[in-house]
Amino acid sequence: MYAILVLEDGTVWQGNGFGAECKVTGEIVFNTGMVGYEQSITDPSYYGQIVCQTYPLVGNYGVCKKEFESDSPKIRGYIVSELCRNPSHYMSETGLNEWLESNGIPGIEGIDTRELTKVLRTKGTMLGVLKVSRKPINTERIIKEAKNVEAPNKIDLINEVTIKKPIRHSGSGKRVVVIDCGVKMGIIRALLARGIETIRVPARYNADKIMELSPDGVIISNGPGDPKKADYIIRTVENLIEYKIPLIGICLGNQILGLALGCDTYKMKFGHRGQNHPVINLETRKCYITSQNHGYAIIPGPLDERNVKITFVNANDGTVEGIEHKKLPIIGVQFHPEASPGPLDTNFLFNRFIKIMGSANAKR
Repeated sequence: MYAILVLEDGTVWQGNGFGAECKVTGEIVFNTGMVGYEQSITDPSYYGQIVCQTYPLVGNYGVCKKEFESDSPKIRGYIVSELCRNPSHYMSETGLNEWLESNGIPGIEGIDTRELTKVLRTKGTMLGVLKVSRKPINTERIIKEAKNVEAPNKIDLINEVTIKKPIRHSGSGKRVVVIDCGVKMGIIRALLARGIETIRVPARYNADKIMELSPDGVIISNGPGDPKKADYIIRTVENLIEYKIPLIGICLGNQILGLALGCDTYKMKFGHRGQNHPVINLETRKCYITSQNHGYAIIPGPLDERNVKITFVNANDGTVEGIEHKKLPIIGVQFHPEASPGPLDTNFLFNRFIKIMGSANAKR
């Protein structure tokens, strides 16, 4: 099939199409992970985005539902240098091409993904159009369309990926409520592996309804888009802070937590996406290899007056990767502690949160 990718600045890439025959628009971003394409494609944080993989060969181990982070692909389009159409792995259930086609996701291969990534790093994340067709494509028409693409981050994308009603996962330990902003199933699996009774609630659940569930702690999950568009969740977290309930924010949840504590956020030039991002613990000076997927971050302004301290920073660009309240049982991390990039470098944060819940409840 024919395929064309056009950025909002008029830059054009022509390649071979795969997946679904259709046209999509979205924010073009790149992921530096060498593996994990199933997890990235099904990660709700990518909703509204067309993802470019920097690793040259994608699809070689096929697709397995066990590895999904949600029930289906959440990306709008996919960009790879080379697609493996004959995967080989004992867990593979289908090929990447067939899976994307059955889910209506178009893809383009055979383009210089290194060049595309360099453009995005230089000019910043851009909007664009991806079209796949069995017929020749009118390039000039797509170029005109690319200049008028509506930015997905202008709307509240969390509403598109959150659950519609609560889901309870049984456990024998403490009870945690997860505010589902587009939660990755890896977070749920990490809690259940520790025996935590986990209740996922829709993003619009308010603080009073959450507290009626008698949680020992609350997680604000990852998710897509601009955290400032989720003002209703920010209000919920502000009210939960008044209850002095233990809180942990992950990825988007970290940004929402920061906003609820009086901090500010900004859109990054090209964000962090992949499983190879180094993060420094400012207390121990240890470096952790982390999995990340975000385009916004907390501004490292005057946090002391808000009783907030920075706990982790990115070793590459110094951006804020973690915060903690100095007096209340509240922590946040910009990376994904449930992921396995190192392979289990930051899984200890879930154990720490369990201890925080134990200490906080003992005082109540």
